[in-house]
This record gives sequence, structure tokens and C-alpha cells, in this order.
Amino acid sequence: MSAIRLLVLGAVRQHGRAHGYQVRNDLEYWGAHEWSHAKPGSIYHALKQMAKQGLLHAHEIAPSTAGGPPRVEYEITGAGTEEYFRLLREALVAREGNIDMLSSAIGFMVDLERGEVVRLLQERLRRLAEWRDTVTEHYVPEGGPERLGHIGEIMNMWVHTADGEAAWTRGLVDRIEGGAYTFAGEGEPFVGVLADGEENPYATGERHPGDAG
Repeated sequence: MSAIRLLVLGAVRQHGRAHGYQVRNDLEYWGAHEWSHAKPGSIYHALKQMAKQGLLHAHEIAPSTAGGPPRVEYEITGAGTEEYFRLLREALVAREGNIDMLSSAIGFMVDLERGEVVRLLQERLRRLAEWRDTVTEHYVPEGGPERLGHIGEIMNMWVHTADGEAAWTRGLVDRIEGGAYTFAGEGEPFVGVLADGEENPYATGERHPGDAG
């Protein structure tokens, strides 16, 4: 699974149509450049690649303000929407995924219905428990890592990671079941994008050739 694909598809979908710099600006506003590989080059490459794959439709709308080729706006296609929801659902349940994939999925989870998100997170809990059981077949946390030499610290870390993730996931499930947040079909969702002309306080200011496209 690719966090950059999920992030870019989700950002375009939120706007309806968006040019590359808007997508980059949104992702920097969310801090995605800090916790994922959502750097300018990766974002612009993903937009062009997914347009070639039919997941996005590229609209040439006007000459670039920098005097280059026409500026392109992207719109998610039917195939892109299917891929977006596939990645979103998989990321919410995948125990073995990277933290950037889960972070991306949490950012878009309200695009699903509340009950489905709870079910997906409960499946994540089941997989975490299954993984923990596999580790503890060879390592008993109560015995401490020292009895296996310093290598025991690896399994000790795995157990603590599983326990920490499970505790956080249970807390999130409790909050969602308690009515937190606005999910699909429940009304106007939280708007996590900048308004036109609004300054991005988290922008990196790094220039990239793709900014003009």
C-alpha cells in the first residue's frame, strides 16, 4: 500500500478538482511532509502517474502563471474513487502497515460510515492480538527480555508496540461509538482544507518546478 497514493487521491477528492499546488498545500497544512513521503516531487509524480493509470482525470485549464505549459487541474475518476476507498479500508485494518499509511487513513476515515469504521478498527484489534500471540509463543513479557539476551529487547519492543497500538485503537473506537466526529451520511464533515487565498502557516516554502504546473 502507498500512503502517497491515498493522500493524493483523498486531497483531490476533497476539492472536487484541484491543481497540483493545491494538493501540495493541503498536505503540508496537515503536516504530511513530516510523517510521510509526501514531498513535492512525490506529490507531482503521483498526480501524473495516477492520471496515466486512469485514477485521475487531468484538465488543462489555463497557461501557467510562470509562463510554462498550461496549468492542470485533476479530478478523481470512478476507478480512482474505488482505489481510494480500497486503500482507505485496507489501511485501517492492516497491522503490518507503516505509521504513515495509518495516519493517512485516520485523516480520511470520516469519508466512511461510522459503523463501518468501527468494524474496520475492531478487525485491526483482532489482527494486533493475533500478532501479539505469535510473538508471545516465543517470548513471555513477564519474564523480561534479559533471559533472551539483548535480542529479547526486539520482541519486548514488538509486544509493547502491539499493546500501545491496541490501547490507542480501543480508545478511538470508544470515541467514535460515543458520537465523536461527523462521518459519511451524518451531515457536513469537518473541513480540513485551506480556503482560497488563506495563508498556510505550515508551508515549507520550498520551491519546486511542479508548483507552476
